[in-house]
Amino acid sequence: MVGRGKDGALVDALAVFDAVRPRLFGIAYRMLGSVAEAEDIVQEAWVRWQQTERSRVRDPIGFLVTTTSRLALNAATSARARRELYPGPWLPEPVDTSADPTLQAERNESLELAVLLLLERLTPVERAVYVLREAFDYPFRRIGEVLDVSEAYARQLGHRARTHLARQRREPVGHADRDRLLHAFLAAARSGELTQLEELLAETAISYADGGGAVRAAQLPVVGRDNVARYVLGLIRKFGRDLSPEIVESNGQAAILVSRPGTTVALVTIDASPAGIERVLIILNPQKLAQFQR
Repeated sequence: MVGRGKDGALVDALAVFDAVRPRLFGIAYRMLGSVAEAEDIVQEAWVRWQQTERSRVRDPIGFLVTTTSRLALNAATSARARRELYPGPWLPEPVDTSADPTLQAERNESLELAVLLLLERLTPVERAVYVLREAFDYPFRRIGEVLDVSEAYARQLGHRARTHLARQRREPVGHADRDRLLHAFLAAARSGELTQLEELLAETAISYADGGGAVRAAQLPVVGRDNVARYVLGLIRKFGRDLSPEIVESNGQAAILVSRPGTTVALVTIDASPAGIERVLIILNPQKLAQFQR
């Protein structure tokens, strides 16, 4: 960059930034569970990159990852307080990974909606360590540098995060078994057969519905096999018979997109264990369905 004009230096800066942008968005999105908030973080990182004396930066990618991670950490802290006032259950915003395959280029589990929901129960710094370690395979020494903590403390935070998630989530099934359960769930829901639907659910199944105050939905999680099955069928009756469900890709997994002529109604995804479907996540908030509007 030295000796080049201002425009040339900016072109160089943009080329470096664009090369790492998918990773920056991936970090911010996993930290915040919101596309808009993640894009704001990435934009702020770009502004800071422009304003930095770049000729003195030995590791541009490291600088951008550190900047983005710290911005996302701060944003996660304030987002946590806002979500305490959210109307009803808050669910992460789904992303159409079929349209943006770069987002799932890293390890996929940290991108799943069920995992993103559980990450909300960690402290922001625990979440940051988990994301950098599990999704992007950063060593704890580097994570400590990014978050300005010691390597030992970063390792402790990572262990704490994994332990907490393991307690909250039963051993998940493989992708093939999960997809089979999702297709069977869709078939049972379409048939309206309560018993058929109940048989797919784990005894302690739980359902979350995010209407965001814009669409009427259960204000508390629905717990128990029978209750979840009845709630799902009740939602279908509520929205009417002109619904068109289809299987799409969301967050690197198969999900059910429910539409009616002219609008998208819901996106449904599941988390499953050998006992059956453990979680049913139903996103009804229109703002969170923007990427899937047909």
